[in-house]
Amino acid sequence: MTPEATIELAIFADYFQFYIQDETANDDFGSLWTDEAVERLFAASVQSVGVGTVRNMTVPVVVSLHAQEPPADFGEWDMVNEGSFTVRSGSVAIAGCTDYLPDAPRLSVPPGSYRVRASYAGLDTVSEDGLEGDDFYRVQLWPAPTAPLAVVKARSGAAV
Repeated sequence: MTPEATIELAIFADYFQFYIQDETANDDFGSLWTDEAVERLFAASVQSVGVGTVRNMTVPVVVSLHAQEPPADFGEWDMVNEGSFTVRSGSVAIAGCTDYLPDAPRLSVPPGSYRVRASYAGLDTVSEDGLEGDDFYRVQLWPAPTAPLAVVKARSGAAV
């Protein structure tokens, strides 16, 4: 299935995270990054999803919008998580947590509930100093009823 829209980005993952959110969201992720959320590199709120990273640097991210759930291709990924969020404004912003939100890239989507699948690759390629690596993050969105967070594929050796 071909995505309806795809954005390839280099996002500054300050504090080891970036967000996929309704552009009007004002969610506070401080309390959502529990030890469990940090371990799974994924946290969700009503209008936002936080994707954790293994580097506190600029990381490659591809975000795609789909009309329905994309096929399961979990074998090639180190880890896969899913969560839900609601878009009220019709616009989804993709940004690092310290980015200036008005300048963030956006996807236009019909308002409603969306499922988010975050797939992570190259997590074990990061250098000891955390500056270099071949880590890669794919985020897929599609309209779907709100559902609980799910660890679809746990990272090998992870406690979650």
